[in-house]
Amino acid sequence: MNIPFLGNRRKKHGEAVPAVDAEGVAELLSECELLRSLAAREGIRLDDTGASLEALDQLVPRWRDDEEILPWLGNDAGLYLGTVIVRTVPGAAWDFWPGGQPVVRLASGREFDVVTAGHEWAANGVPELSQLYGEVAEV
Repeated sequence: MNIPFLGNRRKKHGEAVPAVDAEGVAELLSECELLRSLAAREGIRLDDTGASLEALDQLVPRWRDDEEILPWLGNDAGLYLGTVIVRTVPGAAWDFWPGGQPVVRLASGREFDVVTAGHEWAANGVPELSQLYGEVAEV
């Protein structure tokens, strides 16, 4: 699996390149530092549940006027949505499209582009993160 954001690790002669396991990737993708910081300032605890997605949907979108923060927050929102799905929907797992775009693959094989969904939520507020989660969790 090609994971560009982890860097280009080149093997020195006779040295093994450490493998990145699925749990390690999931941990990296779940950090969402900007979103967690924003939520904490607003008194919201992101506990990787659908309820926390509902709480995020209720935030007043003060970030929409900040063109520098908007793309980063959109990324974090999508990765957090993916984290909730992977941790709560049986059979869901992180996967990557060619080029390194993280997506969530459901047990059915359906892929869900959480990053694009996060950007749409950050920019427009729709679709709501909790609504997207509800649709995926029902499948």
